[in-house]
Amino acid sequence: MLIKDLNQLEDIKMIHAGDQNKKMEGAYIGDLLSIVMSKAEENQLWLTVQAHLNALAVATLVDMAGILFVEGTQVDDATLKRAEELNIPLYTTNLSAYEAVKKLIALGI
Repeated sequence: MLIKDLNQLEDIKMIHAGDQNKKMEGAYIGDLLSIVMSKAEENQLWLTVQAHLNALAVATLVDMAGILFVEGTQVDDATLKRAEELNIPLYTTNLSAYEAVKKLIALGI
């Protein structure tokens, strides 16, 4: 599955396209950056409320497919600008991580 397949989901909104052809193989839910760095896997979609520059660093380090900010988390301009530079797909939703994962499973992730 590709990250662009998220665009089919009504409750999930793209806030930065990044590489829409990035392969997506599952998801990881977590907010403690050190644990995400040690437990998340390459090509996973990261679901988090951590919407700041350090989250982009972690996503890049792990080579994640993209980030889905849950619970209506807002992303500041500096983070959006850095996401553009790093070509990282960013999405947002008002759903909880649990509700978002249910949508992802229904999509086939």
